[in-house]
Amino acid sequence: MTEPLRETLLSFAAEAEPDPVSFGLAVTPAGELDRCDQLPARTPVFTDLYLPERPNSVSAVFGMDLETPPRRTQGRFVSHPRSALEVTKRDDLQEVVFVAVPPWDDDAVAAFDRAGRRRPLGTVDAAAVAEVPEPVDI
Repeated sequence: MTEPLRETLLSFAAEAEPDPVSFGLAVTPAGELDRCDQLPARTPVFTDLYLPERPNSVSAVFGMDLETPPRRTQGRFVSHPRSALEVTKRDDLQEVVFVAVPPWDDDAVAAFDRAGRRRPLGTVDAAAVAEVPEPVDI
C-alpha cells in the first residue's frame, strides 16, 4: 500500500468515528509508480480507493456495492471503531481486507486474507505517475 493511501484511509476512519467506513481499493503495478524502484515492476501495490456512492435502495437493503464495477477493486478497507483489529463476519471479504481501529495510527491497521489470516503489510512512499494529456491539434 502507498503511504499516501494509508494516511488518507486512516483520516477517513478517524473523521467517521464512531461510525465505520468501508472503501474498495484498487492496485497499480509497481512499475507504473514514481519512486517505487524497490519492488519488481509487476508487484501489485494498493494505490487508489473508490468512495462509495450515495446509498440506493438495493445497497441499503442488501448491503451490496453495485456502483463499483466487478474486478475493479482487489481489496477492501474497513474501520472497526468499536472492535478488535481483526476481520469480522460483517466485513466484505475480498482478496485482501485492510482493517483499522482507533487510535487510527500506522500501528492500528493490518492486512488480512479472505480467511481472516493476518498478512504482512508494507507501505511504500510512492505515487501514481501523472498522466500527461495527449496533445490536441487545433
